[in-house]
Amino acid sequence: MTRFKLMVEYDGTGTVGWQRQDSGASIQSMLEKAIFDLTGEVVTVTGAGRTDAGVHAMAQVAHFDLSKDFAADKIRDGLNHFLRPGAVSVILAEAVAPDFHARFSATGRHYFYRILCRRAPPVLDKNRVWHVVRGLDAEAMHEGAQHLVGQHDFTTFRSSECQAKSPVKTLDRLDVRRAGDEIHIEASARSFLHNQVRSMVGSLKMVGEGKWQPSQMRDALEAKDRAACGVVAPPEGLYLVGVDYD
Repeated sequence: MTRFKLMVEYDGTGTVGWQRQDSGASIQSMLEKAIFDLTGEVVTVTGAGRTDAGVHAMAQVAHFDLSKDFAADKIRDGLNHFLRPGAVSVILAEAVAPDFHARFSATGRHYFYRILCRRAPPVLDKNRVWHVVRGLDAEAMHEGAQHLVGQHDFTTFRSSECQAKSPVKTLDRLDVRRAGDEIHIEASARSFLHNQVRSMVGSLKMVGEGKWQPSQMRDALEAKDRAACGVVAPPEGLYLVGVDYD
């Protein structure tokens, strides 16, 4: 039995997200089907993060176990053959130690969010950015974001459906910067609560619009109340861009 680690890129548009569900296409089920088509084996693919419907990934990490002998490059190329012309691409496949776990072995996760600020709607980036028609104050957003960095109770920025045992997380980084017509937000932590990044981004947009002062991000955090959260940003601007391992 060999355990394989995959690095996967995908467009989450039109999917139900990473996790296999009773209805709708998931990234997990597409990979499992491709593995069956290639190897004839029924496997379970475990991902480092369960991205929501519409969320994209540049470097999702996953693992699965295979009883048959396959070279890693044959796994990568074979899976990409069976995944065409879908929205999933296997960038890397490698054999790893049997105790490697894509989710539980991870020491850090990195997300990237794109907001496009212009009157005209996007065409090439449709379903890949959050389109807002007014300009946002990136400096005020960055100032507000720093109130969330560190170890806190993130109940305010947690989905009511979140299954995590504790709302306490350590946010290592939350940076906001302007890039032409776009606002880019980068978030890093060992792990995140369900909808945490999108909830933080939505509240930061309110700071950028001048509806909130930067200090109100701290007030919302300290409220420990979901009702204190601003709008929740849509999924299409969010990307999982990296997972760290020791």
